[in-house]
Amino acid sequence: MSLSYQHVFVPGTDPAAPPLLLLHGTGGDENDLLDLGRQLSPGSALLSPRGDVSERGAPRFFRRFAEGVFDLADIRARALALAEFATAASKHYGFDAACLTAVGFSNGANIAAALLQLRPEVLAAAVLLRAMVVLDQPAAPASLAGKRVLLANGTLDPIVPADHPPRLASLLRAGGADVTLHTTEAGHGLTRADLAAARDFFIRR
Repeated sequence: MSLSYQHVFVPGTDPAAPPLLLLHGTGGDENDLLDLGRQLSPGSALLSPRGDVSERGAPRFFRRFAEGVFDLADIRARALALAEFATAASKHYGFDAACLTAVGFSNGANIAAALLQLRPEVLAAAVLLRAMVVLDQPAAPASLAGKRVLLANGTLDPIVPADHPPRLASLLRAGGADVTLHTTEAGHGLTRADLAAARDFFIRR
């Protein structure tokens, strides 16, 4: 295992706050979600990698052939690589891997969902902002038991089909996840309502 992703790590200041795995959207980088992480869970350690796939110069966490058309083999390979990175980082930086919580936006939320489906032991919980179904397969029975997931989506989102959030919720619930669906009248961008729902998710941990 190695720290294979370009990344930022910010040590935590509150031992009770879970370490966060911050996963940006298409075209973002390792700095994009640092402020969001601080807002959602003050005092958490922050691990923020940059996606290692380039789409015409825009960093992503996995390949796609077109909008909404994904390279499924690449998703599986990249999810496994990200899992190995997170495990290696926990040992290198000394944070509690058993409490690692993903906070992902768009493409970052999608790779976090793939982690839950393929490597459920890596994450304790996840906040998936504007996620869609990329791996149409249920999580293995009981693989997500005791894990909490927030799905926050917008009813006016031109990118995420309306049926995807409930479908993704069902795929994760198949593994025993406690999934909360939060929907707001918004597009693909985040709103104050999304941030409030995400903060509440952490408060109720």
